[in-house]
Amino acid sequence: MTEQSSAPSAQAENSTEPGFRIQRIYLKDLSLEQPNAPEILLVASDPQVQVEIDISVAPLSEGIFEVALISTVTAKVESKVLFLVEAKQAGIFEFSNIPPEQMDPMLGIACPTILYPYLRSHVADIISRGGFQPIHLNEINFHAMYEHRLMQAQQVAASQDGAGDESKIILPH
Repeated sequence: MTEQSSAPSAQAENSTEPGFRIQRIYLKDLSLEQPNAPEILLVASDPQVQVEIDISVAPLSEGIFEVALISTVTAKVESKVLFLVEAKQAGIFEFSNIPPEQMDPMLGIACPTILYPYLRSHVADIISRGGFQPIHLNEINFHAMYEHRLMQAQQVAASQDGAGDESKIILPH
């Protein structure tokens, strides 16, 4: 068996090869609210569920970004909120020697794709722990979501009107 050092070598530091590294994946925020309990729990009706997903990107330092998936799951029965789950799954990603034109797709497609399974798991778990049937979020095509946002940005830029600024994606469930 050969030993490998976890410290980067001098060659790797001076390399011009493109690099992508996950530094950390973590649950930044998670909440479950049941504002109409216990009365709403006695209503025998199937809930209507709405899921919203958004992405935020924050630069931390040169080549290091925090990417977060923000999700809101709202279940209503007879127009009253049964439960509301808000979750923020985040990760710190490091990029080196990535061409500028590829950074935005990496941050908007690759990073959210890595984070999403963690978000799905936490949302299903908290709903289950709240006493409800778990809701398993549908798969998301982050490439299509990214393309949709690009189109929205182009339309807003073309119209020079900030009215079309809504960027959250509401998923059918």
